[in-house]
Amino acid sequence: MINRKSPAQIEKIARAGEIVAGCLSMLKGMCRPGVTTAELDKAAEKFIREHGGVPTFKGYRGFPASICASPNAMVVHGIPGQYRVNEGDIISLDVGVTLKGWVADAALTVEAGDAGQLARRLLEVTEASLRRAIAKCRPGNRLGDISHAVQEYVEPNGFSVVRTLVGHGVGRKLHEDPQIPNYGSPGTGPELREGMVFAIEPMVNVGTHEVLVGDDHWAMSTADGKLSAHFEHTVAITAAGPRVLTAAKGAEGTGLDAGPLLW
Repeated sequence: MINRKSPAQIEKIARAGEIVAGCLSMLKGMCRPGVTTAELDKAAEKFIREHGGVPTFKGYRGFPASICASPNAMVVHGIPGQYRVNEGDIISLDVGVTLKGWVADAALTVEAGDAGQLARRLLEVTEASLRRAIAKCRPGNRLGDISHAVQEYVEPNGFSVVRTLVGHGVGRKLHEDPQIPNYGSPGTGPELREGMVFAIEPMVNVGTHEVLVGDDHWAMSTADGKLSAHFEHTVAITAAGPRVLTAAKGAEGTGLDAGPLLW
């Protein structure tokens, strides 16, 4: 069952989302050659707790860290450690925050130094596919419209959509119904209604869509060792349109980490 949230509850998720956005902005600035993923994790936990939140991921099903940090061919769920970011890496950073019992979740992939044209194109396409999916988050549309919006943009651009990992509902818990694949048919699935809150998260690979689970039973990487990118936002469906609850405020320009909350 898809739990719908009241306007007051959505505001509570948005407050958690502000901490997520601020944390991701800080991590993006830190993610330079030479930093370790453990240092990123430590800084993220400090930031989250100083702003009154709790790192949602820490201890979730035994996950040992506050963020996921996934370099290059690692798609998601990278456990921060002694990996030192190299010139030309891309790093996917995923942050969840619980604030007074309400959860927000978002991710982005950043370029450390010059990762090259292919990597930049991968990031551009993945980010743009998220925008297109968010635009479908309107009352009366169907869940399949969100999924299809990702696939119909990613695949013609020459990349593949990960099929074994999905977005999800979010709010009281990190993972709620429904599951939201990044591929599918428009006009299918449950009807979207006001008060639904989703974590929409395209995961896009340069090569095959297939992924493998690492020896730590957490990290998931591309089966062919080629690059992957991950962008995510927590989005509420409102009468006025989609409201991004994890968008940074006060930044210049438009995009996933700036601009108005209504898309």
